[in-house]
Amino acid sequence: MRPVPASIRLLLPALLLCSLPAHALELKGRLEWVHKVEMRIVENGVVEQVNITAGQHVNKDELLLRMDQRKQKASLLEARARVARAKLSMEDAEREQARTQELFDRGLIAEEELKDGELKQAVATTELESAKAAEEAAQVALGFTELKAPFSGVIAANTAWQGAVIFAAKQDQPLISLAPDDQMLARVLVTADVLRRYPVGTAAQILMNGGSRNGKVYSQGVEAVRIEPEGAIYELDIIFKRNAKELLRPSEAVKVMLP
Repeated sequence: MRPVPASIRLLLPALLLCSLPAHALELKGRLEWVHKVEMRIVENGVVEQVNITAGQHVNKDELLLRMDQRKQKASLLEARARVARAKLSMEDAEREQARTQELFDRGLIAEEELKDGELKQAVATTELESAKAAEEAAQVALGFTELKAPFSGVIAANTAWQGAVIFAAKQDQPLISLAPDDQMLARVLVTADVLRRYPVGTAAQILMNGGSRNGKVYSQGVEAVRIEPEGAIYELDIIFKRNAKELLRPSEAVKVMLP
């Protein structure tokens, strides 16, 4: 396949405009993330490991950051030991209850002794369940020392560094911000009349980087961003898929063509 000559590439945007209907509405806009997740640590501690930098692409469930885990691991070991002890107590109570039941069936002990055995078994069962709950809580606390990507995307911001002391209640800024990079928004500002003409799902085109992207209206603004002499101005978002390995950033200028 022959490469497209430079002279033709320069004419592509104009050719694209010519191919659009004469009544198409051309608007200037800017790129935005579809959404962004701000991630914080919920436990106090020291940052032990940071695996990412701003602008890096990460996959779902990839480890982004890890805190010092020694305290949480010790608590988990202690909880597991408690579960082991509770299981032994439970097994001992079950054996004792089996012997008590046999003696009662043979008429060698009173009913009160049988009930005492049943009570001991119930207590052992409760202690085992309590130990298992403590183990689960310790496992959750250990998980809170790590930040993993909830979805594949790009690191929009990173303020975490190895050795930093984190206080969960004093995190004014998120440690990591993650945004999906398979799709982006082209945001334009329009009047209420224009907004009503293009409901969610309306097809649109985004012109940028010498090419065109097919998109559709994703959302309509509800509250005005400002008031102009011609009326209130609202945001209109058009969603489109990002090309593989294409680096796009929020606030980049684009053109949006609406039918």
